[in-house]
Amino acid sequence: MANSFGKIFTLTTFGESHGEAIGGVIDGCPAGIKLDFKAIQNEMNRRKPGQSKIVTQRKEPDEVQFLSGIFEGKTTGTSIGFIIKNTHQRSNDYAHIKDAYRPSHADYTYDKKYGNRDYRGGGRTSARETANWVVGGAVAKQVIPSIKINAFTSSVGTVFMEKPYQDVDFDKIESNIVRCPDEVTAEKMIAKINEIKKQGDTIGGTVTCVIQNVPVGLGEPIFDKLHAQLGKAMLSINAVKGFEYGSGFCGAKMKGSEHNDIFNTDGTTKSNLSGGIQGGISNGMDIYFRVAFKPVATIMQKQQTINKAGDIIEMQGKGRHDPCVVPRAVPIVEAMAAMVLADFMLLNK
Repeated sequence: MANSFGKIFTLTTFGESHGEAIGGVIDGCPAGIKLDFKAIQNEMNRRKPGQSKIVTQRKEPDEVQFLSGIFEGKTTGTSIGFIIKNTHQRSNDYAHIKDAYRPSHADYTYDKKYGNRDYRGGGRTSARETANWVVGGAVAKQVIPSIKINAFTSSVGTVFMEKPYQDVDFDKIESNIVRCPDEVTAEKMIAKINEIKKQGDTIGGTVTCVIQNVPVGLGEPIFDKLHAQLGKAMLSINAVKGFEYGSGFCGAKMKGSEHNDIFNTDGTTKSNLSGGIQGGISNGMDIYFRVAFKPVATIMQKQQTINKAGDIIEMQGKGRHDPCVVPRAVPIVEAMAAMVLADFMLLNK
């Protein structure tokens, strides 16, 4: 149930963290689009595990293999099937939690809902599933090439990047392993993650996303508001605890005279506290939002929990886990945003 995302441009996925493979089917992609396969693989490389010392050391090449819907490098308008092989599973790392419920994981809820669970890396609940989303988003970006989507790490714990996004050089996002475009702040973030990792603990943070060159008129006025669909997309990502766009929660502290975006004669606005969306519809200004990620639930410290029998037990995380999920979440945020925008562009036609 609920394995599909989107209305016209849709992604349906399958697979588990420690199964043979994960993959999906993209429907609704227009015919005749010449795909840049190197660009798609680059997006996969940005998300994949083992890419730096501050992420999980699971080594997966995450090479995507397309099975259908593409001929001579161009989309045919039919279903695009793809698969990503799992090659570096270490299922024994999870044997100790076979009958235990990890705190703040989906173990307990899955077991109660389905009557069973795949304890190997969380099965379908694992963030490994998001590799499928990055494929969908990479294709979606090529459906809407004029729209520019850039996400970056804006905070790790209490370390915040102070620059407003208007002063950010997006070309510097990939210049460091934490994906923060401000070099001084990036070094502080990396130091914080390393400090937390040595403690056997984890830490959260935020990703900021900026979408530019969005035409006026995307989004529907009631239940399919553009910001509502972006919110759904972001809140679908593992470990996300919050979403705000435009002025966000800060807007709740302001007066209307401070918050209103005054029009220019060409329809643009002098400020953009609306975040590029008014009445659920894009107004042509930059869309910007922030996504909050919790600390990864698996920690290398002893914790009290319960098992299937309801007994109180003690457990400790083992295996390979991210001390901070935020750097790898950056391309996932972009991918989900791209699928939302591609879907609305096609709906608008």
